[in-house]
Amino acid sequence: MTRSYLPLALPFAASLIVACAYADGWDEAQRQPPAWFNTADGKGVLNNVLLYQFPSGGWPKNLDMAAPLDDAAKERLAVRPDEATIDNGATVSQLRFLARAPAETKDEKTRAAFLKGLDYLLAAQSPSGGWPQTFPNPRGYHAHITFNDNSMAGVLALLRDTSVGNSPFDSVDAARRRRAKDAVAKGIDCILKCQVIMDGRRTAWCAQHDEATLKPAPARTFEPVSLSGSESVGLVRFLIDIDPPSPEVVDAVRSAVAWIESTKLSGLRVTTVQTPAGPDRAVVEDAAARPLWARFYEIGTNRPIFTGRDGIIRYHYSEIERERRTGYAYYGNWPEGLLRREYPAWAAKWGVSANPKTGD
Repeated sequence: MTRSYLPLALPFAASLIVACAYADGWDEAQRQPPAWFNTADGKGVLNNVLLYQFPSGGWPKNLDMAAPLDDAAKERLAVRPDEATIDNGATVSQLRFLARAPAETKDEKTRAAFLKGLDYLLAAQSPSGGWPQTFPNPRGYHAHITFNDNSMAGVLALLRDTSVGNSPFDSVDAARRRRAKDAVAKGIDCILKCQVIMDGRRTAWCAQHDEATLKPAPARTFEPVSLSGSESVGLVRFLIDIDPPSPEVVDAVRSAVAWIESTKLSGLRVTTVQTPAGPDRAVVEDAAARPLWARFYEIGTNRPIFTGRDGIIRYHYSEIERERRTGYAYYGNWPEGLLRREYPAWAAKWGVSANPKTGD
């Protein structure tokens, strides 16, 4: 689920690499000022985004929306399977992009596409309040509540912005804003219910949870049932943006931050090493290194765990295959900014203890 923007990751990609609709790519297109939408580049990327939208209202993932589409490609797009997803920022990023365009372009097609995508997100919410990775007709782990790569947090943030009706969502009708507000409330409730309790204390979250039982669930073979040192940070960041926070949200945030503090790994650094087989990664001791967190922690022990493509849980990074060590983020510094700046500022704003462990 790691983000990678390929020129066009479709079976017919080779026929499409002609020239860019916007040479700086999709990431840069999303950062352009409003007036850009009326330029040739802006209109080209807008047209691509509209063409990529599935009949369900969502979008595919890992595609450069700024790359060109020739006539043959457009014909193939019309008959492709509907694989709309919220993974890797898909659908949410397109909707935030489209939301800014109508005020400039006065184009009803763009506004209609945005509303169709918004309706897609509202329809995709499960009865439990979560969102599957793919919709419609999710299969296997794609049906799980997907916190992975901050997918559900991104959906909820967009719906919250929509429900408030601030620019650029101020043109959304009142009925959809109410639906968005209700969806956010259900989503928050889902997050709180999914938070794993160990020994009577709230801790963190798995990257995905079963859509019916809300229990932690596995995804790919190297993504086991666990507590996440990455996705839990994204969920806390969403929760601390709730204004005002309920007592339940305050408890969830303080408990999660206490867990994050308790699972910090000091004196270790991940480094790239050269081997006869090619580049590899290793964990080395370094007293001056920034704190690290594991992507996966064993529920019940809080021990970092590592799983390769064989699905076997191991407790040492060196024991999984080199392809996974170099191709997946098993360690990271994800909570640093949260612990150093965001949580203390939130605690001060709401009169909450800056020390999540003691309440002092």
